[in-house]
Amino acid sequence: MGALTYHMTSLRKLGSSDLEVFPLALGGNVFGWTADEATSFAVLDAYTAAGGNFVDTADSYSSWVDGNSGGESETIIGKWLAARGNRDDVVIATKVSQHPDFPGLTATNIKAAADASLKRLGTDRIDLYYTHFDKTEVPVEEIIGALDELVKAGKVRAIGASNISAARLSESLAFSDREGLARYVALQPHYNLVSRDTYEGELQAVASRAGLAAVPYYALASGFLTGKYRPGTTVEGARAAGAGKHLDTDRGRKVLAALDDIAESHAAPVATIALAWLAAQPTVTAPIASARTVEQLPALLGVADVTLTEEELGRLTEASA
Repeated sequence: MGALTYHMTSLRKLGSSDLEVFPLALGGNVFGWTADEATSFAVLDAYTAAGGNFVDTADSYSSWVDGNSGGESETIIGKWLAARGNRDDVVIATKVSQHPDFPGLTATNIKAAADASLKRLGTDRIDLYYTHFDKTEVPVEEIIGALDELVKAGKVRAIGASNISAARLSESLAFSDREGLARYVALQPHYNLVSRDTYEGELQAVASRAGLAAVPYYALASGFLTGKYRPGTTVEGARAAGAGKHLDTDRGRKVLAALDDIAESHAAPVATIALAWLAAQPTVTAPIASARTVEQLPALLGVADVTLTEEELGRLTEASA
């Protein structure tokens, strides 16, 4: 993989907010999990040195790891921000609802979880605060009301939603508009070349009508869209089983073949092309991808420099249908 270069790319406006972000969000799910603190610092340093400014995490990362209790990723990011003194240069996104100590989306919990996240991040504000998984037992009025209080208090600059139905998203936006309260500016859906069904359709239509910025997670399908998973090969890693399953589908094989061909014509890594397709989709502002090592970064950052032709986008869309 080539050396990291500085990407002279224009930042993208995040929905209707005043936030401007690099076209690739760096996923913080690996910090404190498959990347230790020193490696996480190195990845964050390399990402920002290359022009990146959008870091995505959640209060629950990485509570699923033996010995972890949640908040490890935020803590590492907070230490890095303090060490580098660059808080104003980085857009920090985090999420609420899944931390073992702060589960759910009641108003009380949202506010307590935000304070805990601010403490771990060592900052006075969260740039983008997502509801991680919608909790339909809590009325949207309560959720939006609590988020609005955080915005008014200056603890949160903008709000977003992840893992939410089109109906609940519409209901939330309508309530915000009716009451003049903080309104979602971003949506974080599960969306990539081999997983299009959960986003395309009604959810994408709501996002488009409302002017929301989509910031898709699993943008590389747990690593499948990097091209390292091939018939007859074995890949070691925490997410190998999830990624490998796509090899057994007709869609997965067709997508890989199209990606290989287009990547060769651009002299670019397969991952770059997969991200470039996603970045070109309606409503998408910045896909999220994580790097366990600095060596994995150039393929991700390349999305800022690659523009696919209409024909190439069409081929990938058809292969992934």
